[in-house]
Amino acid sequence: MKNMTNSEECFEYTYSAAMQKEIEEIRKKYLPKEEDKMETLRRMDREAEKPGMITSITVGTIGSLFLGVGMCCTMIWGAATWIFVLGVVIISPAYPIYKKITKKQREKIADQILELTKELSL
Repeated sequence: MKNMTNSEECFEYTYSAAMQKEIEEIRKKYLPKEEDKMETLRRMDREAEKPGMITSITVGTIGSLFLGVGMCCTMIWGAATWIFVLGVVIISPAYPIYKKITKKQREKIADQILELTKELSL
């Protein structure tokens, strides 16, 4: 017969909340994604802004390049001020373009958004 000490007879268990949280986060990555109605609402709202954002950033970037090149040409050679002015003209409608495109996109999905908000607010 084997002689047992107190430490061999005890059951030890350590609980770590941080470790359990990490385990749960890793587990969630591998579970199939289920989109609830609130997530659908957020996604639809974000997607309504994307086309306008992309277009306005593109227009703004092109206008900024013309503005910068025109500014350099004007400072170095004292000529080509028209490039600078062209850059200002191109940049100016960037925000109104964003607003117009976003408004059209929101009008397209307005019925779906209103239906989802009605379901969620009940």
